[in-house]
Amino acid sequence: MEKNGTLTKESRLTETDFQKIANKVSMVTIIGNIVLSIVKLLAGILANSNAMISDAVHSASDVFSTIVVIIGIRLAAKESDKEHPYGHERLECVAAIVLAMILFMTGLGIGAEALKNIFSGNYGGLQVPGLLALIAAIVSIVSKEGMYWYTRHYAKKIDSSALMADAWHHRSDAFSSIGALIGIGGARLGFPVMDSIASLVIFVFIVKAAFDIFKDAMDKMVDHSCDEETEKRLYDCVMENEDVMGIDLLQTRIFGNKIYVDVEIRADESYTLRQAHNIAENVHNNIERNFPKVKHIMVHVNPVRQKV
Repeated sequence: MEKNGTLTKESRLTETDFQKIANKVSMVTIIGNIVLSIVKLLAGILANSNAMISDAVHSASDVFSTIVVIIGIRLAAKESDKEHPYGHERLECVAAIVLAMILFMTGLGIGAEALKNIFSGNYGGLQVPGLLALIAAIVSIVSKEGMYWYTRHYAKKIDSSALMADAWHHRSDAFSSIGALIGIGGARLGFPVMDSIASLVIFVFIVKAAFDIFKDAMDKMVDHSCDEETEKRLYDCVMENEDVMGIDLLQTRIFGNKIYVDVEIRADESYTLRQAHNIAENVHNNIERNFPKVKHIMVHVNPVRQKV
């Protein structure tokens, strides 16, 4: 017995809600990042802080990355069609990979400039950042951490890897702003090179975030199985049916953010085809009811002779 992935009326409503939430979160973060990047750029220029300018570039990259996320989520939410009978969920993973690459390239640019200043040896020629840069760093930390929790909340609510990747992008920006704050503070205390060292710290955080996002997206692209705990819960769910005498095979694979399940169960060989079908249907429905992330379930029944 198979669930073919066709959307019911209720599922379509869920997809609509999914789109509304994703669009709302994305618009909030786009507007927030545009304002924040402008504020940090102006503060960096006026207060002579390379770290703050680097941080502004990081925030500006968030705007583009959020647009990538919106596109990915919209494509992933498309219904199954003749050419794509299993849906388009993996396109959201593609969006996350693109986002990771954007983050990585942004980080490389910041890191290269920081290393150039550090190894130049001309620390006396480096300008000391003004107080405005320090204030901008504090504002950025608070704002980006707030964006992280806001985006993370809705990413978990609609189970979106691309939106979660965007949330971690915000968190990496908050961390980079902490580095900027320390660097700017150190520079103002008489160590101008600290501003460039802060830019280097920002580079490390950005690259780390890019790696984590890329790894998570790739894991979902290669059809790996669910974790042991999830498979154990699936096993117990199947065995709740008193007519199931055992399980010969239980396989799972993650497709985007959805789970596909193949299970072979044992049932009394004396049952009629209709009875066997009903058992399979009950197993299927029980899994579907208890595991919202499961999109496709295949249940096969193996006949077994009852022990006398």
